[in-house]
Amino acid sequence: MILVTGGAGFIGSNFVLDWLAQSDEPVVNVDKLTYAGNPNNLASLRDDTRHIFVHADICDSDKMQELLSTYKPTAIVHFAAESHVDRSIHGPAEFVRTNINGTFSLLEAARTYWPQLTSAEKEQFRFLHVSTDEVYGTLGPDDAPFSETTAYAPNSPYSASKAASDHLVRSYHHTYGLPTLTTNCSNNYGPYHFPEKLIPLIIANALAGKPLPIYGDGQQIRDWLYVGDHCTAIRRVLQAGKPGETYNIGGWNEKANLDVVNTLCDMLDALQPNGAGSSYRKQITYVADRPGHDRRYAIDARKIERELGWKPAETFDSGIRKTVQWYLENQAWVRDVQSGDYMKWLEKNYQQRNAASELFNKVQEKI
Repeated sequence: MILVTGGAGFIGSNFVLDWLAQSDEPVVNVDKLTYAGNPNNLASLRDDTRHIFVHADICDSDKMQELLSTYKPTAIVHFAAESHVDRSIHGPAEFVRTNINGTFSLLEAARTYWPQLTSAEKEQFRFLHVSTDEVYGTLGPDDAPFSETTAYAPNSPYSASKAASDHLVRSYHHTYGLPTLTTNCSNNYGPYHFPEKLIPLIIANALAGKPLPIYGDGQQIRDWLYVGDHCTAIRRVLQAGKPGETYNIGGWNEKANLDVVNTLCDMLDALQPNGAGSSYRKQITYVADRPGHDRRYAIDARKIERELGWKPAETFDSGIRKTVQWYLENQAWVRDVQSGDYMKWLEKNYQQRNAASELFNKVQEKI
């Protein structure tokens, strides 16, 4: 049995579904069910006895210790995190609480649990911490991609909180001998992605006839990783990764945000044309850039390929086509997650961006 935190979120739910499709080993799925945690992601497991869902907060250290004592997992796979940069700019406190304090709580529970295991169980146990490439900061256009030895330089409250959690995990291995593993992934995309992130937001807005907001000039570059590939990479690291090591997981797909949006528009034009007969590209709207917006991320994923034999199966073209098709076939899921609270936050965020853009344009006209 393994214990997964944040298993009702985007990447976590994909991992749980993938794990149970590949293995009979049960999963204890711990999720606080914040706005981004969606039990409907796991609807297909409703009658599956291998899936044990626990509604709990990872910051509740007593509850975490109780779960470890009760279920005795062979591994903890830690996805639970606040992950949206814009939300961290508006309200960083929750990111510090969940990403730092929550990880600390989980590590402390594991530090109490692990020494009580038999020698064979201790040898088998792993604490796998899922992190992000954003901890490394930003790259120039000609800089080498991030490697596992790149110095940390986080530039947002979100990435700073994830960097802190990475350091905590590292310290628990070196100080207490806890068999930890850390993975730093690039931008994920795929099914069940909450529609505040770029790809699902663009798809949802395009189909609804709404503006497609592009920060700044749209030339921010990200490395895109299909979530299914990320899940296979985590399984491989859990199976064969060396305790104490970090593995970067990337898709080898560097794309500018504007190029991603244009690709989505073209696919939607082909798969579900709008009634006006015009391209969805006409809905693109430029808004004020995010404060401190990192210009480029890129992952060097050679270590995990060299040492563990993993590399992504999907190209960007194949992965994005699967993603668009999934959203077209699951519009009811999109409608369900677009709650009143979410829409209020989204409206607030982009109203501020549009207001800033209008002010900038007025100043430019006067100049």
